[in-house]
Amino acid sequence: MSKIAALKSAVSGSTAPGSAVPRLVAPLVAGATYARLLHLLVGWIFAGVVLMVYPGTYHKDVGEILMASISTDVVLLALAALIPAARRAEGVQARLLLVPDREEDIATEPSRSWADRRRTAGWLIGRVALGSAVGFPVVFGIAGAFERLTGPDALWYLPFTPLAALGLGWFLVYAGRLQLAMAVRLLGPSPAERLAEAELRAERLLERNRLARELHDSIGHALTVTVLQAGAAREVGDPAFVAKALEVIEETGRQAMEDLERTLVLLRETPAGANGAATEQPGIDQLPALFDTARAAGSPVKARIEVPSGTLPGVLSRESYRIVQEGVTNALKYAPGEPIDIRIAVRDGQLELRCANRPPGSGRSPAGADRPTAYGAGRGATRKGGKGLRGIRERATLLGGEATAGPARGVAPGPGPGTVQGAGPGAAEAQEGNGGWVLTVRLPLRLGS
Repeated sequence: MSKIAALKSAVSGSTAPGSAVPRLVAPLVAGATYARLLHLLVGWIFAGVVLMVYPGTYHKDVGEILMASISTDVVLLALAALIPAARRAEGVQARLLLVPDREEDIATEPSRSWADRRRTAGWLIGRVALGSAVGFPVVFGIAGAFERLTGPDALWYLPFTPLAALGLGWFLVYAGRLQLAMAVRLLGPSPAERLAEAELRAERLLERNRLARELHDSIGHALTVTVLQAGAAREVGDPAFVAKALEVIEETGRQAMEDLERTLVLLRETPAGANGAATEQPGIDQLPALFDTARAAGSPVKARIEVPSGTLPGVLSRESYRIVQEGVTNALKYAPGEPIDIRIAVRDGQLELRCANRPPGSGRSPAGADRPTAYGAGRGATRKGGKGLRGIRERATLLGGEATAGPARGVAPGPGPGTVQGAGPGAAEAQEGNGGWVLTVRLPLRLGS
């Protein structure tokens, strides 16, 4: 057992398998038991101090003392619970001394509502009451036992000492566990805090998914173009073509490094620098450079972008770029060398994105007739998974739009219908039939409409 595991075991009261400490004695020697006892005694000390100040014990019977002391304690503790920071202070103490199994079971936030203050008041009163119920009998019981064990009749009491010690130890164990249960019940997160924590976890999950989509789209595109260019350059052997392929690979790799740097900045949650270049994400204005990369990879691209300047909000422009990038990447990957048709237009308050391509082996266009067969083309490249189109659908859904994808029934890339709703990530990325593949995305210009 490592030192960290041994320390945790000592504090929590657990023992390692095969330990020589019997189960009956293990809780009595656990550090958590005595940490909880300290927490209990703090409540007893508070009650004792108040008792000595008011009402005191001089010339008063027990009933009068108890009534005055309890009333005074309740009033003082109720007033203390009105202070928002009291809940935080009690939560921190409970986490440190009561050793809960999960620290998040005990809140450390200040009181934000009257319900929180009522629960804090109940906790303070219960803590002092339980501490007094444990402290007074334990202290006076130990004092009485010591007196008897040191008196003339000590031999009569000595045989009962181990049993009494065992009983006292387990009394303290159960008192500490009861104190912990009270803390979880009364100092635990409120429904509003639980909801806020759940929302925070959901936001973190969405952020991780968004970063995963960014990496998939940008790095996946770069790797696809790089593999196609490298394979084509190896098969051609033309020095001019090889030089052009290396230039495209270099530019694509540089763009991928910039995308990776943007993602790392988001992960670090630190400013990117004075120029802000690392956090600037590409938008629809950068699509021509993307199309040039696809043309350099051997696939002719015919693009029509009918979007007036300044029409698209920033988030819509950035997400549109990623959607088109994924569509072009899929066309390069599964139909390399075939023409790609891109249509982007604003109609009826919606942004329509359409990406269509012919199936592999359907014949090169004149623009690509002299291009070599790219690496992987004609080798039965199959689509594995479906993260690309699933990411497109997620982007479209978050923006209030919709995405459809499917084989174009016997038509070449161009305008018109012929899209079917993708049945799933795998089906949506499969090349079927002889009509190519069409991806259509519609996004509202006003988010949330």
